[in-house]
Amino acid sequence: MATQPHEAALALHRFGLGPRDGSIAAIAADPRGALLAELATPGAGLIPAVTLPSSQEAVRAVFEFREEQRARATVQAERQRVAEAERQRAGDAAAGDTMEMKTDVASDAATPPANREPPLPQQIVLNEAKARLDSAFSAEIGFVERLVWFWSNHFCVSADKIPSMAGAYEREAIRPHVLGRFADMLLAVESHPAMLFYLDNSASIGPHSVAGINQSRGLNENLAREILELHTLGVRSGYTQDDVTRFAYVLTGWTFVPAGNPKGGGEFVFIPRMHEPGAHTVLEKNYAEAGVEQGRAVLADLARHPATATHVATKLARHFVSDQPPPTLISRLEQRFSETDGDLKEMAKALVTAPETWTPARDKLKRPCEWLMATARATGSQATPQRVSQAQALLGEPLWRPSAPKGFADDQGPWLEGLAQRLDIANGVAERVGPRIEPDALLETALGPLASTETRQAVTRAESRSQAVALLLMAPEFQRR
Repeated sequence: MATQPHEAALALHRFGLGPRDGSIAAIAADPRGALLAELATPGAGLIPAVTLPSSQEAVRAVFEFREEQRARATVQAERQRVAEAERQRAGDAAAGDTMEMKTDVASDAATPPANREPPLPQQIVLNEAKARLDSAFSAEIGFVERLVWFWSNHFCVSADKIPSMAGAYEREAIRPHVLGRFADMLLAVESHPAMLFYLDNSASIGPHSVAGINQSRGLNENLAREILELHTLGVRSGYTQDDVTRFAYVLTGWTFVPAGNPKGGGEFVFIPRMHEPGAHTVLEKNYAEAGVEQGRAVLADLARHPATATHVATKLARHFVSDQPPPTLISRLEQRFSETDGDLKEMAKALVTAPETWTPARDKLKRPCEWLMATARATGSQATPQRVSQAQALLGEPLWRPSAPKGFADDQGPWLEGLAQRLDIANGVAERVGPRIEPDALLETALGPLASTETRQAVTRAESRSQAVALLLMAPEFQRR
């Protein structure tokens, strides 16, 4: 059977997370079949989380941590107040000794030892990041991981607002459904405490509910608006501001148990006294009063709406193929979404088998997280979560920290300005791995048949191994998928 090394390399860059040593040859006999086989792997997309806390465990732990920090700060402030009072009573003679003690105490609090672990919220994020990076680094191809990253960005939350849950949210709401049905992922996402807190629905109260009548806080439309605009139908799909408001009514009462509750803190809960009573009409369909089931019914219908099929198909095609994906590919994916009731594995299969996705033109710039992982896989050198997080932040894509609910951009425009920073990172990587890597071998691992004559010449003529590695990592063929 004839091998297809060019398509194998293309598959690893376009659909996966970049080649590792020997991976181009490993799938060259049937690149499409290798991608489909990864979709069929039992447990694909899941991360064993025996050492990682659940969202609820993490949010309770962070609550306790912050309460302890507040208590320490209160005690410290009281000690300083007493010391200052004693200094004033003792007069100038004792002032120096007392102030020295005060300075030492403050210095100890402000300057932790260099080997001290990061504060608990940061440590939780780093542990989750390590699990994510390990899964991507060790993947044979990385197609399912790419799908996880895609959907996590589509349904994004921010660790800036809720650090304790950002990583666990991806494990709990995205990964179990990445090859399941869109409707199930949608429900898992919108009812997850991380999303409810990120988009302010946890405090949203129906104006005519018991809680709304008894207190001044009221309706928050953020979650309802983003579900319609970003998560399902897409912009200019026919919904109105009235639909947003009525859908927000439907979602009132969707919240979670306060983190300070040792039993159940951080768990989803529906509170009837916060829920706007009565039937509500969304997108011209009437939904009878049914408590939490009213919201679930609206989400189920949104998941199966034709506009959702178009929106999801367009985003998937844009992510994997081109900033201006072929209309025929969008139609193919849209049809598959509709005829399979939103089966995301079937959509992934349709993406792999579509002829439009195998165009030789590679004009899609990798996002920073993809380029960094491709670099790690090609060189066999995985950096620490701290270093990767710093690199992603430098390149404008801090892990789990999008600047807005629409997530990070999936077209190349916003990332072009960061190419100079990529060069700085490439030089740093090259200095670390250059002495132990043969550049010609790395070129075959990372690009193989995709390497242009110009890139091969640049690597061969480099003045040092480190320079050759940096040139390879910055080559257009390596930057694009």
